Amino acid sequence: MPDSYAKSTPAHEDRARSLGAQLAEVHQWLRAELARLREEIAAYADSDTAQSPTPLRVHCTAFCQALTRHHTSEDTTGFPALGEQFPELIPVLAELQRDHLLVADILRRLRELLTTLTPDNAGPVRLELDGLTAILESHFQWEERRLLDAFDALRTPRTSEDLFGPTIRREDEHRR
Repeated sequence: MPDSYAKSTPAHEDRARSLGAQLAEVHQWLRAELARLREEIAAYADSDTAQSPTPLRVHCTAFCQALTRHHTSEDTTGFPALGEQFPELIPVLAELQRDHLLVADILRRLRELLTTLTPDNAGPVRLELDGLTAILESHFQWEERRLLDAFDALRTPRTSEDLFGPTIRREDEHRR
């Protein structure tokens, strides 16, 4: 860990040390939601009933919104704070923001596909979700490898929700 990441004021040390863990927790929640969504799409595609896709559309829309809020918060709050305190991270932050644009394009295509979702045409949705899963896993791993220590050392009055978007809601966990 570079020395510049280790400098944290005593008033912020306890909270700051948890920012990296909170980012990883948000990523883990998004991974779990995406896995659950992929399972639901697969089950729907394999069904031979004419069940309504409405719950699936709602879940997919909610996931897309949560992921968009996460990336928007990073782009507008988290990454600028890191870039200001750790300018050596600016190229990494720019690459992560390019990833966010790629992800946004996939989310747009998913929303379009969901408007006509039936068990017979769920294949393209599955393919988009497969691509999204691959990109996000690579993106999250790289982001965590490059930024967790920096977020732990970040001196900011911002909350983790300001920096990373949605927080993990325990009621979401109870619905499963």
